[in-house]
Amino acid sequence: MIRFLNSLSRALEPFQPLDPAGKVVKMYTCGPTVYSFAHIGNFRTYIFEDLLQRHLEARGYTVNRVMNITDVDDKTIRNSRAANIPLAEFTEKFATSFFEDMRALRIKDANVYPAATDPENIAEMIAMIDFLVREEIAYQAEDGSVYFRINRFPDYGHLAHLDLDELRPSGRIQSDEYEKESLGDFALWKAWDAADGPVGWDSPWGRGRPGWHIECSAMATRILGPQIDIHCGGVDNLFPHHEAEIAQSESCTGKKFVRYWLHSAHLLVEGQKMSKSLGNFYTIRDLIARGFTGREIRYALLRVNYRLQLNFTFDGMVEARQSLLRLDEWLQRLRDLAADRPPDKEYAPATSDSFFAALDDDLNISAALAEVFKQIRTTNQLMDANELQPAQAAALLDWWENVNQVLQIQSEEEVIPAAVEELLKQRAAARTAKDWQLSDALRKKISGLGWTVKDTKDGQKATKAAR
Repeated sequence: MIRFLNSLSRALEPFQPLDPAGKVVKMYTCGPTVYSFAHIGNFRTYIFEDLLQRHLEARGYTVNRVMNITDVDDKTIRNSRAANIPLAEFTEKFATSFFEDMRALRIKDANVYPAATDPENIAEMIAMIDFLVREEIAYQAEDGSVYFRINRFPDYGHLAHLDLDELRPSGRIQSDEYEKESLGDFALWKAWDAADGPVGWDSPWGRGRPGWHIECSAMATRILGPQIDIHCGGVDNLFPHHEAEIAQSESCTGKKFVRYWLHSAHLLVEGQKMSKSLGNFYTIRDLIARGFTGREIRYALLRVNYRLQLNFTFDGMVEARQSLLRLDEWLQRLRDLAADRPPDKEYAPATSDSFFAALDDDLNISAALAEVFKQIRTTNQLMDANELQPAQAAALLDWWENVNQVLQIQSEEEVIPAAVEELLKQRAAARTAKDWQLSDALRKKISGLGWTVKDTKDGQKATKAAR
């Protein structure tokens, strides 16, 4: 049974999707605001969401995930105008870099990446705001902007567990972000002003642009429907952003917006809050420039449970590299032993399901990784004592393949393509027949595919050629 700690209830709850058949999971994950390069704190959250999706899929669910791209808000407008670049051109650069970083970290693509400025999304935002105005849940103020009346939504503050009676609202809040001490009616539609420059859309309330909060409500409900199973994001989005999403969405639909809210904790760098002023602000490309690989960064950001604060250190990056090298060596030993033997279907590796059982418990990645390294330690001892059979090694490789579908930390160089494997088999047969001319020709073919072959006392060894 899969259980998640629901931010709304603050309790561990068994997972049951809305789908009557219990198979399809509707998931919305808050994506990047493309005003600069996403940092490692952002990607800590995106990797947790990737782990969540991959584990649900490993357990037999089909995940329909939407991740938004915020390409219009206070920050994107401010930075694009400072750079003297049109908004669409400015945000495209950072959206492209975001997808490049996602690929480097082996994060699975969402089913849909809606952008806030897509015409269909702007239309949905205006329609939702219009409904809220007609129901007198929202109103147009003297400044021309449209605001949500938080006193019309009694459950406002429940997600963040705020006692609104103890907080004095301080009026209308036009900024996209505010602190809980500044509670007040928040902007749904911002009237155009000179700071917006050419950015704006026509609406029943005049020219303007949507507030950040309504963007996600519109995109989530338009694509996934009025109710979704899981909504994720960083804990910094819990209030006010997710709180506002609930108020807007449920006021429009009359239905519970989200069943399970999951939030990842903050990331520290060397024990301090990450900030540019402290010089400890890192993007994925910063770490790659320092010589770390995407899978090393993924492992370092993955290995602590999403609800626990992660302290990123460069010593930790070195530890991640060493852990992955240990994994690589174990896999190579298993491959060497298994050779071409079919797996022993009767062989049940120790901890065979305990990896997945650990993840069932609110994505307990620390316990899951402990099971992996327990498996490595145990089977290395068996191989040292010549007590592991080739067919058992093949069974372990099958088990690992299922595990790696979730973790995505195997070295790409360890996976020999099927075409190269077939040429290696042909070359082995040629060498057995002492057909050296064919053997050399096959070596050249293999080299042409980017692989180098070495002949050892234990047979052929193929490695990816250096670039």
